[in-house]
Amino acid sequence: KRDKFAVAELLEQTGATLSFSTGSHTLNIGAKCLRKDLPLVLKLLAEQLREPRFDAAEFAKLKTQLAGRLRRNLEDTDYRAQGAFARAIFPAGHPNRPPADEQYLADLERATLEQVRAFHAAHYGPASARFVAVGDVDDDAIDRALREAFAGWQGGQAFPPAPKAPALAAGRTEKVDMPGKTSVSFVIGQPSGLRYRDADHLTLNFATSVLGSGFFSARLLDIIRNREGLTYGIGASLSADTYADGSWSIQGTFAPELLGRGAASTLRELRRFHTAGLSAAELATFKVTLSGSYKVALATTGGLASTLLNALQRGYGPEWVDEYPRRLQALTLADVNAAIKRFIDPERMVTVLAGSIPPEFGK
Repeated sequence: KRDKFAVAELLEQTGATLSFSTGSHTLNIGAKCLRKDLPLVLKLLAEQLREPRFDAAEFAKLKTQLAGRLRRNLEDTDYRAQGAFARAIFPAGHPNRPPADEQYLADLERATLEQVRAFHAAHYGPASARFVAVGDVDDDAIDRALREAFAGWQGGQAFPPAPKAPALAAGRTEKVDMPGKTSVSFVIGQPSGLRYRDADHLTLNFATSVLGSGFFSARLLDIIRNREGLTYGIGASLSADTYADGSWSIQGTFAPELLGRGAASTLRELRRFHTAGLSAAELATFKVTLSGSYKVALATTGGLASTLLNALQRGYGPEWVDEYPRRLQALTLADVNAAIKRFIDPERMVTVLAGSIPPEFGK
């Protein structure tokens, strides 16, 4: 009913925001407004979800923008390393396996507006939608606004079951040579075999945070950056496991002349993590650190909304907001170290190097 300029003008008049983004599995919507303007914002949201314009000129422009964005990404060492890593550990048909970049560009070139219309008709609808509102909430007013905006809306699909990524049979290294870059992106990891909802995920995720969360007390940052001075950034994470089994990895960036020492230090700390596990002091310290950072994130309406939505998407109810810190506190050293042994195997991991790779690493 309105083009993007008319939508922008209505939002600007009320000081509201409304944005859309997509990931591998979901369409994500974010909005912020005054309580009195919620019916207007939900009406605009409903119009865009239910009756998109499918403007041919905008579609052609978007194809050009997406192709340009990918070509820029191809110059980024982190992007190239992460893509190669995901394609190495996830099998064909797995939702976490990205297409090859050349395939993406070819598919984009062939894409038609009719395909987009068909995708919208098949996949958009309330079947798997989750709605979270945080702030000056009036339940009755929100219910009325939702009924008015979305009356009669049908469709959508449940998330299909995903194939599980098999464990790697042996370790290997892949190189993406990008001459002239000032750094090398380094990734080492494996399929985790876990989804967030699995019983062992919290335990392994805690251990991984001690190894390589963004806190300066985490081992990789403390040792490889602070003490040895080999990198500005290195961390470890479990990821991409809300709707399918995900990955476990260490990600770092090294100057080409420091790559050999940086990789050796990373492998040393990975093997020590696997062999010796965490200490009792690390367990106690990170229970405080992780619980505290989690609670700080709940201090804003946006932070609380994101936490609630994540809980719902992962199959929990809103009570998870309070349950998560309690489960953290209940973790034992024996359980955490057992999870490291059970799920991590340093000898069966994929290593990816992307950037100006020194000659001693071969081609």
